[in-house]
Amino acid sequence: MRRKNEAPESGATRPGTEFDLLVIGAGPGGYVAAIRAAQLGMRVACVEKERTLGGTCLNVGCIPSKALLDSSEHYHQARHGLAVHGIKLGAVELDLATMLARKDKVVKVLTQGVAGLFRKNAVAHVTGTARLISADAVAVAGANGTQTLRAHHIVIATGSTPIALPGLPFDGQHIVSSTEALNFRAVPSRLLVVGAGAIGLELGSVWHRLGAQVTVVEFMDRIVPGMDRGMGEQLQKLLEKQGLKFRLRTTARDAVVADRGVTVTLESGGTTSHEACDVVLVAVGRRPFNDGLGARDVGVAMDERGRITVDAHYATSVPGVYAIGDVIAGPMLAHKASEEGVAVAEHIAGQAAHVNYTAIPNIVYTWPELASVGMTEEQAQDQNTSVRVGTFPFLANGRARCMNEAEGLVKILADAKTDRVLGVHILGPRASDIIAEAVMAMEFGASAEDIARAVHAHPTLPEAIKEAALAVQQRALHI
Repeated sequence: MRRKNEAPESGATRPGTEFDLLVIGAGPGGYVAAIRAAQLGMRVACVEKERTLGGTCLNVGCIPSKALLDSSEHYHQARHGLAVHGIKLGAVELDLATMLARKDKVVKVLTQGVAGLFRKNAVAHVTGTARLISADAVAVAGANGTQTLRAHHIVIATGSTPIALPGLPFDGQHIVSSTEALNFRAVPSRLLVVGAGAIGLELGSVWHRLGAQVTVVEFMDRIVPGMDRGMGEQLQKLLEKQGLKFRLRTTARDAVVADRGVTVTLESGGTTSHEACDVVLVAVGRRPFNDGLGARDVGVAMDERGRITVDAHYATSVPGVYAIGDVIAGPMLAHKASEEGVAVAEHIAGQAAHVNYTAIPNIVYTWPELASVGMTEEQAQDQNTSVRVGTFPFLANGRARCMNEAEGLVKILADAKTDRVLGVHILGPRASDIIAEAVMAMEFGASAEDIARAVHAHPTLPEAIKEAALAVQQRALHI
């Protein structure tokens, strides 16, 4: 192995060049795996088919969507939220082009930052489309032809891609995925969102704040499936209060595109109706992306959903080939992929490594935000786990009141016998930041009493976590 931070030799990506580790995909899983492996002294190459690094998350996912969420929230506050603070404005105008340009600048800075990290850690960046040709060789088709790279170990980190519906095929203009929904050049008058998961709710919130009439269609009987049902119901009420409309237990069957928009056929309880809109955003989930990878051809096993099967150390059925991130089972979350990237690199280097899947937070970045880690009440019931539940509303939190953001609550689930925290769910302002305390507590096996006895600064939003922890033993102080 080459020494840490030693630059790749000239021609490091020529045909026949060998590496200790070759990573396919430069998203949050792949680029982190590459950097960590380089830190551990490996000679590393990372192949990425797109011209910029960072994968879906940095380019057309987590980062641009959060940039628009923040900008649209500022716009909404300027129009509707500042008067109560004694701030009076004149006419507030939307400059969508500037908002989109700012989003693009944020993306550019961060993707260039990944490129800088590759240079700093001497990771060879290879642009092209990778195809496995054996357990230790990859053919990379790029602008200058195809080259073969060889490595002692290969990590597949090719991520995921939006799922299309048979009756609503993407056309990039009228029926779009989340990628196109980040770049509308004008605010649609009527936006129909198919899918009430995080992506649909977040992008629906963005365009609703900017002036669109938004209707969300969901096949199931609830929004944010997989998260705590009670918290999801509370979030739905708050979003409806903001003006979003929901049609649950409803299926989008097909769509007819015309000059003036789209008409979608909806079915609910045996009844068919038609919904007219300007744009349809299909956000029903994502599928593992392994198109053209050649994984099956070299013997890499996959499950019925097209996910690569791996063992506890991310090893596939082919010795020397590993897989992480969205292309394997588990929640499709950037931070989950990154932790797996660290773990697989450390395992290949001979170190002990693991990811604690019971302490991976999941967040919906609407406003208020919904953040969750660990077990839900429904899961506790399904697993016959006896729990005590403590809740505390932000209505009784001093800082939330000062912010005029007092909607929502904190819910903590603790084992009824041991008091160990099994799950924490937060619906409220800055829930995405506050959840970190709960993740840390669960990582260290904390009890609800541990959280309750920790001193929390006053006045702060995390005091709501302390009070919910006290409420587990029915001794909350401020309600």
